[in-house]
Amino acid sequence: MKIQNDLAHRVSSLVFHGLSRAGRMHPDSRPRRHRVEVLRNLRYADDAAVADHVLDVYKPVGRPGPLPVVFYVHGGAFQILSKDTHWLMGLAFARHGYLVVNISYRLAPQHPYPAAIEDTCRAWLWLLREAERLGGDLGRVAVAGESAGGNLVTALTLAACQRRDEPFARAVFDAGVVPRAALPFCAILEVSRPERFARRPMPSWVHGMLRGTSRSYLHACPAGDVRDLADPLVVLERGAPLERTLPPFFAPVGTRDPLLDDTRRLEKALAARNVPCEARYYPGGVHAFHALVWQPRAKHCWRDALAFLDRHVR
Repeated sequence: MKIQNDLAHRVSSLVFHGLSRAGRMHPDSRPRRHRVEVLRNLRYADDAAVADHVLDVYKPVGRPGPLPVVFYVHGGAFQILSKDTHWLMGLAFARHGYLVVNISYRLAPQHPYPAAIEDTCRAWLWLLREAERLGGDLGRVAVAGESAGGNLVTALTLAACQRRDEPFARAVFDAGVVPRAALPFCAILEVSRPERFARRPMPSWVHGMLRGTSRSYLHACPAGDVRDLADPLVVLERGAPLERTLPPFFAPVGTRDPLLDDTRRLEKALAARNVPCEARYYPGGVHAFHALVWQPRAKHCWRDALAFLDRHVR
């Protein structure tokens, strides 16, 4: 089963890298064509030996500032991909007038939980320090990410609103800035219990990937509350008290996505807390369908996401 999981992730990585490289060859992918400046490979931590502690900034040129900000975290089952495979997301938000911070983070299994969320929190604190210099408005910051990245931005938002014991989460809370909006696209929001997917009909290799994701990310972590920020949905569902109010959520997912139920549960959990949540279900959409930007349903999803941002952030 581990060999099957590793092979599936290897194939997925090759597909995403191939699409990313092919997309960069298209004339419309050139940031300058859209009046966007890109600052690449900025370090958000002092440990120069860690190659993953880098981010890119996409900055619209010629727009009056300060600019609203999108903090973006890539997906990849916590094991593959990077900011470089997700350049399209940075460009898409920047074209619409947002200053975008697009981060990489350490990957499992070499760096299991809590490495990814710790790095996400560190990059967030970097943004809070550097936003003014970059021309961003800290009063108008949204967080967004897909799949594993959706998990990480949900956990980051939770850390901004709940005083926690983890040092990296406490630093986020103490910084005192809560995102104005959260956009977890097709997010996996409970990593520790992959068996919950057994009731959904899907190919055996998909079940294997979901189990492998949990095993790879959490293999060094004991059970219990120490896993809270790997399972932010569970924290929301159990009614844990929050010191600050959660922001509005936009949660898009395709109806053919194996992770569909996590978005349904998120919508219900946020409703129980009276937190606005625009959960959107796109008929026939597979996992991460929004990345296939030439498809009509992906264009629909992006229009909805940008309209949500305009209402709550711009």
